[in-house]
Amino acid sequence: MTDTTNELDLTGKLLIAMPGMGDPRFAKSLVFICAHSPEGGMGLMVNKPTGDIAFQDLLEQLEIPHQAETPSMPVHFGGPVETGRGFVLHGRDFTSALNTLEIEGGFGLTATLDVLEEMARGMGPANALVALGYAGWGPGQLEDEIADNGWLTCDATLDLVFHPDNDAKWEAALNSLGVGALTLSAEAGRA
Repeated sequence: MTDTTNELDLTGKLLIAMPGMGDPRFAKSLVFICAHSPEGGMGLMVNKPTGDIAFQDLLEQLEIPHQAETPSMPVHFGGPVETGRGFVLHGRDFTSALNTLEIEGGFGLTATLDVLEEMARGMGPANALVALGYAGWGPGQLEDEIADNGWLTCDATLDLVFHPDNDAKWEAALNSLGVGALTLSAEAGRA
C-alpha cells in the first residue's frame, strides 16, 4: 500500500501509458486526470476514439437538435468505468449553468446535457473532447501503478489534449518529456 503522507496531486496532468501496461484497454493511452486526491482518481482517455459513434450520432441518440454544420468530431472511449455516461472535457471558455468542474491549466469538465446542446448550436467551447466512460482509481492505486512503471506523467496543454490527430498524442506527450517511444522499456528498475 502506498504511503499517502506525501500527497501527490495529479489533477490537470496527463498519464502516459508505458509499454508494459498490463491492461490492453490502456495500451498507448493518454489519460487526462480530472480529479485526484487521497480518495482516488478519475480521468479521461483523450486519444482513443470509439470508432463506432460520431458526435452527430450521439446528438441524434439524445434527441438534441443540431445544425447541419455542427462540427464533425469523434466520441472518445474515456475509460472502462460507466461507459454509458458522457463527459465533455473543454477549455475554460465555457461554463455550464448547471455544473462545470474547473481544472487547473485552463480546462473544464462538464457532464450535463447543456454543454452538448450548446455545442449542437455552435455556441459551445472552442476546444472540446466528448467521451463515454472514464478511468477510475481507488485510494493509492494510481500511485502504485506509477511506482510499478505503468505510467509516466507530464503537464497537460490545450494543444496536446485537443489536437485532432489522436494517433500522434501519445508520442507527442512523450516528446514533451524529452523521451522517444523507442527508448522506453516495459521493465521497471530500482536504483
